[in-house]
Amino acid sequence: MENIWFQSALWMAFALMAAIGSLFITISAALFEIVIGAIAGNTVGLPLTPWIDYIASFGAIVLTFLAGTDIDPHVVKRNFASSVTIGLMGFFAPYLGCLLLARYGLGWPWPQAQIAGIALSTTSVAVVYAVMVETGYNRTGLGKIILAACFINDIGTVLALGLVFANYNIYLVLFVVVTVAAMAILPRIVPLLFKRIGKRASEPEIKFIFLVLFVLGGLANLGQSEAVLPAYLIGMVLAPFFMGQKELQRRMRAICFAFLTPFYFLKAGSLIDAKALIAGAGLIAVFLAMKMVTKFVGILPLTRYFKFDKREGMYTTLMMSTGLTFGSISALFGLTNHIIDQNQYTILLTAVIGSAVVPTLIAQIWFQPHFEPLEEDA
Repeated sequence: MENIWFQSALWMAFALMAAIGSLFITISAALFEIVIGAIAGNTVGLPLTPWIDYIASFGAIVLTFLAGTDIDPHVVKRNFASSVTIGLMGFFAPYLGCLLLARYGLGWPWPQAQIAGIALSTTSVAVVYAVMVETGYNRTGLGKIILAACFINDIGTVLALGLVFANYNIYLVLFVVVTVAAMAILPRIVPLLFKRIGKRASEPEIKFIFLVLFVLGGLANLGQSEAVLPAYLIGMVLAPFFMGQKELQRRMRAICFAFLTPFYFLKAGSLIDAKALIAGAGLIAVFLAMKMVTKFVGILPLTRYFKFDKREGMYTTLMMSTGLTFGSISALFGLTNHIIDQNQYTILLTAVIGSAVVPTLIAQIWFQPHFEPLEEDA
């Protein structure tokens, strides 16, 4: 299929199928896109061209930025001890467990084992947030703690991905200096700048954000780091501003979810090899089990320490065991940078997808707590 418009129509048709599917089953549309991409990639085939690779990479960057803007600093401050402790444990426990499993249990070299640990260390903000909103649990104190812990967990994942595989040279120093300066300056100038140039049909605010993400992504590429790292950090520091700019955030989400991220998730799914999936089913189950076991060993005792009741503790632990967006980003980073091969990518990505489905279903069916909404939301 050489016609670029027919290529675009094919990709968008699959994205539409995923969006419609998510309406009937309360699982993230991103998960449907990965699954449909895997089916299409092993049947009809999905054309992977340079322009598709570019849009997919851009989608990952914008999605990561938006995830950062969703962090509510007031929630983190109010529940600092519990959210930070659970979030950090949610990162380190599966990271070390899956890293050691891949290195010493399977004999993978250290770089490949690092990708395994990072890809399976995540908690899916997309999955958790969708479930919380659909059930109304985001309007509870515990629900807000879980969401804050998810953000802390993913900060660890993004930092690990950006720093472990960085090339420590002058370009990395330049990247760090410019990123830190941007994090310090942007929260001060963005409100003033957007007040002067904003609310135009030409969307100068969004263009400015894209400019910043492109520059920092380019510097990250020079330092052989990952462009999603500065995107997440910039999103975090601009989160207080975006809390008061819901319309701007909504417009950016519309661009991202309608056009950019479908290419990313469909591409991620299309790279799954069916033969490798069947051959590696045992390893997929082992990695998924290691992620869930280490999450339980690390997080469940903390829920007891912070006086969650048993049902709430199990629900929290299961929600923190999910993974999708950053896990797939990490696995695809390893494949595109030739750190892991396609068989290993298939194993890791399928384990990530399993972690989006299995803990969520268990939590929703057997451990969803009764809740009373906070007074401010009642």
